Amino acid sequence: MPETLAFYGAGMLGSGFVQALCARGVTVRVWNRTFEKARALEKYGAIAVRDAAEAAPGTSRVHLCLRSDDAVDETLRAALAGIAPDTPVIDHTTVLPTGIAQRVESLREHGIPFIHAPVFMGPPNAAQATGLMLVSGDRALFERVRPALEPMTGKVWYLGDRIDKAAIFKLMGNAMILSIVGGMADMFAIASANGLSRTEAYTLFENYDPSAQIGGRGKRMAQSDYDPTWTLEMAHKDANLMLASASELPLPVISAVERALLDAMERGFGNKDLAAVAER
Repeated sequence: MPETLAFYGAGMLGSGFVQALCARGVTVRVWNRTFEKARALEKYGAIAVRDAAEAAPGTSRVHLCLRSDDAVDETLRAALAGIAPDTPVIDHTTVLPTGIAQRVESLREHGIPFIHAPVFMGPPNAAQATGLMLVSGDRALFERVRPALEPMTGKVWYLGDRIDKAAIFKLMGNAMILSIVGGMADMFAIASANGLSRTEAYTLFENYDPSAQIGGRGKRMAQSDYDPTWTLEMAHKDANLMLASASELPLPVISAVERALLDAMERGFGNKDLAAVAER
């Protein structure tokens, strides 16, 4: 007998999940604040529902993939009347870690299990069941929903029973994405200010692999090992060279790092390795 589930959220990521679920023969009732977005998924076999409380009755589980903490809480309040006791609620939304415990406890009062499962997946990943899904919370609940989660992604990574750990790891990962993209934008600005095209600037990575910093200096930062190979003071000098070389073009990431390096120098870390910028 085909499985039926409720899916709340028809944004780009949620739509990818719904498409993939329908392709696997799952009956999906989908709700979205903007009904037209839910209705657009009917061409894949989904059932668009206008009332949040009408999506969940009779389903084996409930999935959320929404925009924010407020949207999650608002949607859960609206859907609660339709969620039967013991129906797992799985939230894929990127949220603050501090809100997870409240949702677990609030739903537990109604006999409804809740687990957080954010993802490192874009819409194509969701549609193709590739990428990484993080999960943390009650181990028994995880094992119960694991067979349903694994077909949704390339890898499911269970982080343990601390209920907010997946939310923390998700924000850490997104911080890396923002830092890398911001750093790339600063790099291209330096190139532009000095007469290089972005295409030419990108050839830097044909011979230089900055990801080695994660396995090298990043690991040393995790261990608070600041034996210098590139002193913080010299890194600060180079940061100022970067700012000067960009002329009038702003370098938001480098500017922020320069201030952090200066602060670390004022706290006595100038002769330590650049990694000491992690000391706050």
